[in-house]
Amino acid sequence: MSEAAIIPLDNVDPALVEELLDRAFEPGRHARTAYKVRDGMDWLPALSFAALDKREMLVGTIQCWPVALTAPDGRPHPMIMVGPVAVLPEKQGEGFGKALVTASLSGIDSRAPLPQVMIGDAEYYGEWGFVADHTSGWELPGPFEAHRLLVRCDNPAVLPGAGTLGPWTR
Repeated sequence: MSEAAIIPLDNVDPALVEELLDRAFEPGRHARTAYKVRDGMDWLPALSFAALDKREMLVGTIQCWPVALTAPDGRPHPMIMVGPVAVLPEKQGEGFGKALVTASLSGIDSRAPLPQVMIGDAEYYGEWGFVADHTSGWELPGPFEAHRLLVRCDNPAVLPGAGTLGPWTR
């Protein structure tokens, strides 16, 4: 991966991004619950990146989205949804995914970081502090495996114990 480049995702043709996502997750990906969580939202350009290999071919992407956990009292708790993290199947295991996640999380303002949430594998994303320890009372707008709903937060005490995750509309 030493000759790869991480660039802002908005520098890449959206059609190429969609093609990569289809190859990484298959065309039926739009039916996944994660898409419902961020429905109608635009990805956050400052936290979304692309990976290019040494031939400058698009091999991976990461997108982040504004979402909120709405507590039972109706109060929204803004968060950043990380993902999808997508790498071409033939390029997985070469470090592109790790470089993309690191680039994205490095862009979060440490002075006022919003909690980050994702649906993913704790074994992989635990490297960056993502855990399922605080999400057991959370609901999503579709089916999901509870152990895969992960959150990363400097102060977990601010996280509501219950709520529904969905698009963040101010």
